[in-house]
Amino acid sequence: MSVEGKTSQTAVVCHGGVDLRTETREIPQPKDGEVQIQVAVTGLCGSDLHYYLHGANGIFKIREPLVLGHEAGGIITSIGSNVDKSFGLKIGDKVAMEVGVSCKSCKNCRKGRYNLCKNMKFASSAKTFPHLDGTLREFMTWPAELVYKLPEGLDLSLAALAEPLSVVLHAWRRANLQPGSKVLIIGTGAVGLLACALARASGSTTVIAIDIEQGKLDFSKSQNWSTGIFCLPKGPRVSGLESLEIAEQNWKLLKESNVIQEIEGLEDGFDAVFECTGVETCMQLAPMAAAIGSKVLYVGMGTKVLSLPCGPSLLSEVDLIGVFRYANTYPDALSLLASGKLGNVGAMASHYYSLENAEQAFNDLRRGKDDNGKTVIKPMVGNLSLIGK
Repeated sequence: MSVEGKTSQTAVVCHGGVDLRTETREIPQPKDGEVQIQVAVTGLCGSDLHYYLHGANGIFKIREPLVLGHEAGGIITSIGSNVDKSFGLKIGDKVAMEVGVSCKSCKNCRKGRYNLCKNMKFASSAKTFPHLDGTLREFMTWPAELVYKLPEGLDLSLAALAEPLSVVLHAWRRANLQPGSKVLIIGTGAVGLLACALARASGSTTVIAIDIEQGKLDFSKSQNWSTGIFCLPKGPRVSGLESLEIAEQNWKLLKESNVIQEIEGLEDGFDAVFECTGVETCMQLAPMAAAIGSKVLYVGMGTKVLSLPCGPSLLSEVDLIGVFRYANTYPDALSLLASGKLGNVGAMASHYYSLENAEQAFNDLRRGKDDNGKTVIKPMVGNLSLIGK
């Protein structure tokens, strides 16, 4: 494959809150140890949406125009010099890209926990400066060691799911659960849905999913990823003690619901709770729903300072575990996607958009529905001809 004489490309660039521009940029050429990739598809996630709406994700504010997107797959179009043959990469390969570049030399990198590298540069994140552009563009170059050939049978359109699945897989490893466990998943965005799917595939007998959007819960149940669902009432975004009161009310509603009452012993809590929203009320609910001696996995990000009801949890030896991105997961995540063990994960890719229509994708993600009222699960943006869409 080749760029066919092209020297410029289309890129989707965020300049600030609700200031998304489609721009023409030069096509980069691979340096030593890099490959050039024609990006086929990028899945949009919550952090992309925060940058689009606010020009920031939490405390990380855009300081220069930033190409968004980090959940992606594509096709190798050129290979730079000194790309080790052991990577097994060649022009025309369909690949997924792990988009965090660590320093490799700090203590955490040497211990294999490179997701905690303080010098990590992550594509489409404003945490470091100069920023590292993301994947919402036609072509990019990337270190060959972070590029993974897709397993046989894995559709290129699903390569973008390897990134959110990696987050889930990292959380699942930290939970260290046994088959037969009973888990609660708070939030049924893409990460929460994949957490449900992985829990079921790993032998969890009870997987309860909760959210404020009935459409996403119904989708989870329709895929047999959850054994029970419960829709919480929508409320205002509050914090501190006011948020804690809402969390207590929500736990009471859930505990008294049929979805809990029908399963013996579940009113005493779950073996593990995966919090996948980053919303303070949900983060407060999580330890309330944890059984004695169990674990809470904080997968969702977004609340810097919060009041956690951890007093009772500490007395009950509930482990509160933080989950930040992932490490050493990509090959296993791709294998899982190709294996079929997770079910019809392709159904998560609910909507496809061209790069030129990226802003429509962001707005549909913000609303949670498209113009026809269909629930938006995971918007995919890119070169639709490459994935047959």
